[in-house]
Amino acid sequence: MTTTRAPAIGWQLPPFYCPIEPAVHPGAARLEARAIAWVDEFGLYENAVDRAWGLATHSTDFSCRIIPHGDEEKLLLFILWNHWAFALDDNVHDTGSAATTTAGIVDFNARVARCLETPGAALLGAGPLTAAFEDLVGRTRAATTPVQFRLVTEGLRDWLFGAAWQAGNTERGIMPTLSDYVAIRPSVNGTRFSLAWSLIAQGIEVPGDELYSDSVQALTDVAGSVVSYDNDLFSYAKEDSQQTLEQNIVNVLAQHHRCSPQEALRAAVAVRDRTMVLFLRLREQIARSAGPELLRYLEALGHYIVGSIQWMNAAPRYASPRNRHIVPVPGASWNITWRDTPTDPSTDPLPVPAAAWWWKQLAT
Repeated sequence: MTTTRAPAIGWQLPPFYCPIEPAVHPGAARLEARAIAWVDEFGLYENAVDRAWGLATHSTDFSCRIIPHGDEEKLLLFILWNHWAFALDDNVHDTGSAATTTAGIVDFNARVARCLETPGAALLGAGPLTAAFEDLVGRTRAATTPVQFRLVTEGLRDWLFGAAWQAGNTERGIMPTLSDYVAIRPSVNGTRFSLAWSLIAQGIEVPGDELYSDSVQALTDVAGSVVSYDNDLFSYAKEDSQQTLEQNIVNVLAQHHRCSPQEALRAAVAVRDRTMVLFLRLREQIARSAGPELLRYLEALGHYIVGSIQWMNAAPRYASPRNRHIVPVPGASWNITWRDTPTDPSTDPLPVPAAAWWWKQLAT
């Protein structure tokens, strides 16, 4: 990795605390070839350079690390959704341009949500992104039960909602407060969309009363927050040349503490690690009385966290960012290290109103 124009937080990320064993789906190589063929079939990228950066997302690696077991055909669908979502994110949601309006994004997102739920709605116009989306919707309907399809629609809506919120802050030049950011960042990250596919591909069927209980929903948000904070660190360099200051945990804390990004990095890791400690404690508590399907979901949440770290470490999208490289660098890596203990081992709740509910789920 080049050291030219280092990001404000530097090129060496702090060691990661994540005492969860990683895994990867054995069909990853086969799925990668099929995913690339689909991307090319629909012409998702306008030219060879854009295609190279699209493949640099390593969408197959991400999907196969957070879903290391399960049905290959359904996992393939999730990989294709990720390729589509990254293309949408880069070309519609997160262009880095101040000309990107919230009204435009809200309108587009509403059309996407309705087209997913209503066959033949035809609200998106023509183009490769629309054609690929329609293919995905049809294939997803055919491959899922009504309940599973509902999980997909709810997850996509949550991501689109988060993207619109983030766009509104950007348009107004607002850096969110720490509490606001903690509350909505899992939606921006598409947490529930990814976890919907984790359930579907692995055939996990958690009874509704368990899946939507307060403690399990809190744990889901906690897992999504850890993944989001990690993403903020890995993507910091990718986004530091945008016209508006990127909304991430480092910049939010720099504003909150009135300090430099480098100083805020230490605070960000402390917030991340204390959230990770909560995840482990709350997951262990829930597991004591969980049924077999809920236990599988609890395991899946762990794969979501550790798999995301492993993926982002070696994805050229993050390890050789486009604002510093003309094309992705093969074999690029952040070369992260690991630590056995959290930087902040406190079990006390974070002093953040939006997060207090999570800690309240712990038995006293």
